[in-house]
Amino acid sequence: MHTDPIADYLTRLRNAMKARHRVLEIPASNLKKEVTKVLFDKGYIQNYKFEDKGVQGSIKIALKYNPMTKEPAITHLERISKPGLRKYTNAGNLPRVLNGLGIAILSTSKGVMTDKEARTMHVGGEVLCYVY
Repeated sequence: MHTDPIADYLTRLRNAMKARHRVLEIPASNLKKEVTKVLFDKGYIQNYKFEDKGVQGSIKIALKYNPMTKEPAITHLERISKPGLRKYTNAGNLPRVLNGLGIAILSTSKGVMTDKEARTMHVGGEVLCYVY
């Protein structure tokens, strides 16, 4: 049993990138689907597909690599808010990842979004992870 599904999601992504896999399949949840959409919108993954087979369903993610160097688009994934210690921030103290080059994914009252989107909407929330 997984007590932290987001950490499991990030670890599967990290391991698949290190192993140079093209496609990754992850058990689905609504929060994982929203995080996947954010990663796709910001260009960190090539494509995704939600499959609703069975009770839980799954997410198929096509990973993105640099065509010249074969390096993954995501170089670092870091879980910030954990089940044992949740990290919340208000609109005034939103984190900046790599001085704006990376993104922080937040779960807010307006949905899952990046730190930049939360800054423009003036909302805070739980900082799920850093991606760069």
